[in-house]
Amino acid sequence: MFNKRIRKSAACSGSNSRRCCGYTISWLGLVLTAGMGAVHAQETSDSSDSDASMEEIMVTGSRVARSGYETQTPVTVINQETIESAAPTNLADFVNELPGVVGSSMPSTSNRSQSSGTAGVNSVNLRALGNTRTLVLLDGRRSVGSLSNGTVDINTFPQALVKSVEVVTGGASATYGSDAVSGVVNFILDHDYTGLKVDFNAGETSRGDDETQSATIGYGASFANDRGHLLLNGEVTRREGIYGVPRDWNNDGWYLVNNPDYVPGNGLPERLVVGNAGQSVMTPGGIITNTALRGTYFGVNSTVNQFAYGNTRDPWTIGGDWQLGQSNNTVSLIPEDDRDGVFAHLTYNITDSIEAFAEASYNKSHAYGWGGSFYDKGNVRIQGDNAFIPETVQQRMTDLGITEFTLGTSNGDLPNRFNDMEREVTRYVVGLNGSFSALGRDWSWDTYYQKGFTEARESVFATNLANLGMATDAVLDPGTGEIVCRSTLTDPGNGCIPFNRMGIGVNTPEAVDYVTGWPTRLQRFDQEVLALNFTTDVKGWVDPIGLAFGLEYRTEEISGSVEEQYQSGWRVGNYLPTFGEYDVFEGYVEALVPLPANLELSTAVRATDYSTSGSVTTWKVGLNWSVTDDVRLRLTKSRDIRAPGLSELFEAGRRRTNTLQVPNPADPGNPTNVQFTENVTGNPNLQPEEADSLGLGLVWRPSFVEGLGLSVDYYQIDINDAIGELGAQQIVDRCFEGDDVYCQAIDFGVGNTGSTVITELRNGPFNFVTETAEGIDLEMSYLFPMTGLPGDVTLSALATHYLEYKTDDGINPATDDAGENAGSGPPDWLYRISATYNTDQFTVGLTGRGVSDGVYNNSNIECLTGCPVSTSVNRTVNNNQIDGAFYTDLYMSHTLMSGDTETQLFFKVTNLFDRDPPIVVNGPSDSSQVEPYTNEALYDTRGRAFKLGVRFRW
Repeated sequence: MFNKRIRKSAACSGSNSRRCCGYTISWLGLVLTAGMGAVHAQETSDSSDSDASMEEIMVTGSRVARSGYETQTPVTVINQETIESAAPTNLADFVNELPGVVGSSMPSTSNRSQSSGTAGVNSVNLRALGNTRTLVLLDGRRSVGSLSNGTVDINTFPQALVKSVEVVTGGASATYGSDAVSGVVNFILDHDYTGLKVDFNAGETSRGDDETQSATIGYGASFANDRGHLLLNGEVTRREGIYGVPRDWNNDGWYLVNNPDYVPGNGLPERLVVGNAGQSVMTPGGIITNTALRGTYFGVNSTVNQFAYGNTRDPWTIGGDWQLGQSNNTVSLIPEDDRDGVFAHLTYNITDSIEAFAEASYNKSHAYGWGGSFYDKGNVRIQGDNAFIPETVQQRMTDLGITEFTLGTSNGDLPNRFNDMEREVTRYVVGLNGSFSALGRDWSWDTYYQKGFTEARESVFATNLANLGMATDAVLDPGTGEIVCRSTLTDPGNGCIPFNRMGIGVNTPEAVDYVTGWPTRLQRFDQEVLALNFTTDVKGWVDPIGLAFGLEYRTEEISGSVEEQYQSGWRVGNYLPTFGEYDVFEGYVEALVPLPANLELSTAVRATDYSTSGSVTTWKVGLNWSVTDDVRLRLTKSRDIRAPGLSELFEAGRRRTNTLQVPNPADPGNPTNVQFTENVTGNPNLQPEEADSLGLGLVWRPSFVEGLGLSVDYYQIDINDAIGELGAQQIVDRCFEGDDVYCQAIDFGVGNTGSTVITELRNGPFNFVTETAEGIDLEMSYLFPMTGLPGDVTLSALATHYLEYKTDDGINPATDDAGENAGSGPPDWLYRISATYNTDQFTVGLTGRGVSDGVYNNSNIECLTGCPVSTSVNRTVNNNQIDGAFYTDLYMSHTLMSGDTETQLFFKVTNLFDRDPPIVVNGPSDSSQVEPYTNEALYDTRGRAFKLGVRFRW
């Protein structure tokens, strides 16, 4: 089994009014800068005649609908044509290309998160503040999470029925509740679709890998004399992924290593960014790391060789046999992904003023991927009587009086670690909506009940540490002369099968099966929502005041099961079942108040009560000022929250085994690699995070240049009592710097060789962090007819300048991650520009996606000589710079009409010029040697890729 797998816009009426109602927009955001084509909306004026003739565009920024006004909070609206022009494998891939979205969890970035079970999920992360601080909605309603932290997998939405995506880049907790700290992403379905549509597409990279096939079918029809409407959708996607990292840019051994020539105070940088580097303490067949036999390594069929050390400071060597210490090709660059989904939506007008609706969906996803090798960095104890020691080495041990040695190995005879994650997400909604007149006013209302649940199976291929330890300790049976486990001599029925750690191709499938297994956890996440909403207007000073109010009750629950044998003792996995639940009751009021002097005030307040943490109040105030017909200013101020997720509250214990570096007091520049087990548990005493947000914006639509729009928006988000955890390496570093608080989280012990080991490191979430995010959004669009030719041209640009992303845990010095291109911090700039020519039959578009230059760490000190003292906070390094990147995408389509059938052929090329990603090194500790040499969250790693498809419409 060890093959590659181990290896119509919505008015505030009808079914769409339930949660997505908002303002009518008339500024440049209606010609979206984010896609290959234009995003259109109707321009409205303040005259009632004009409003009556224009179709309203209602957006997610508010629940109050009112024509002729614009949002205080920036809203980007992506229409169906734009999405189709981008031809993404899934919607999340498209949304995650917006400059305001960075650091989202994607299959390519979560593939190595094996013990946490996040592999295969596509999420959205606005402002780099985290997936859990971005509220994702479907038709204005929450969806059940696919992970225990509440993260919603965008893949569970019916991709072909999404008619628009609305991105609100500002706090919206007063309107929609918890999690809307950095904004809201609302996927809106086309409930009025009538007809049949079928889409097929297939693609692969220019290197012939990552083959993808996708098919969707959608059907919509009215019945009962148009009183009812039925909508059905089905979709199937198969993505082969990329096993390993078969790209030239990944072959040159780039790492951040400990400088072999560094001594504290000698003026040299402590760490080096270098190529031709690799691990000196492990090879696929094993390498002896101590005694006079140091450097002896074992090859195919246990051949004995001598490792050529380059410039070395363990665990790294620069030069020499650096290639033997590589494991960075043992991961999946793109995981394999299979997805199936069905969706149904039914509406029926019971009366002329009351509509009933029901909705059901089922989605199944199956993600597979390599997660790295099973490496042991020089900590495998081999005793002198081990039966697998080659004869020549055994003789040398006898001559030198060596009774045992330590071995480092990436275990070439073991298949790679492997994720096998399956999730089934089921969702039901029933409700009513309608209108009535009372108290001299017209009212709209809606109510619904929603039940959603996710059933997840998280499985990883892992080594059993106890079995591997016994199997490694192999000796000759004195009675039979056969090789057996030492433990079998005293316990003949223990079933142990010897495993040879010294060589490649030297173990049987039975031996591999004995030391490996599939730790598996079954989890279920349940969500129930009951809501009632009203909208109306009341007499105002200038125009009627829009009013919305409502109530919502929601429950969240987690449960699961894990066989006892999989709860501990594994290299990865070690799952524990988690149980817990909470409920929340909320009430809100929102008002939209027209004022004199072309001013408009919006206010909202929400009272929320959590069964776990008590009551909290959120609010929002916004002001719009039409300075002239061309210029509009806007201001928002809000208090938002994110409540802790189920895993943060109730996690029974998430365990992982890995390696980190323990400082060596006798040789400060040469830390020791130590294997450790980290145990992360939940904290039921967590409180909601509180965020204060400020937004200032200017919109300019010059009347003398028809079709041109510009906007600039500044944002600042301050999060207090943020929930956070310290990294394992941080805890160890602070302990050895003399802080006993951190040492109390560590249990030390003595290993088999007498060296210090960490038997357990305890960690967990607390409300102890403050975070500040600050930046500027820039947007431009220009839509104009093509002179002398049919059709029109859309030019657009969208950019976000990340000024600050500051984190302060009150313990360590505050850090600012803005401009860091190495991790999850946002770069200085992300931008997207496009030019599209469109006619009734042809569309051609070019899109450019860019990332600015950056650094590894803003706290690093770059120097070559005369370096100051290097510390755990301010490391000295020879190169702190990371290149930016610019990628070009091409889209072409041709539409044919034959009777009532519309056929569209399309062709898409991403990364047209096949630009390699910049080198971004990893190191020097933890699992860095299995990562590709770039930042997969920021850069294109596949290279040039093609997609060909056809769309039919009847």
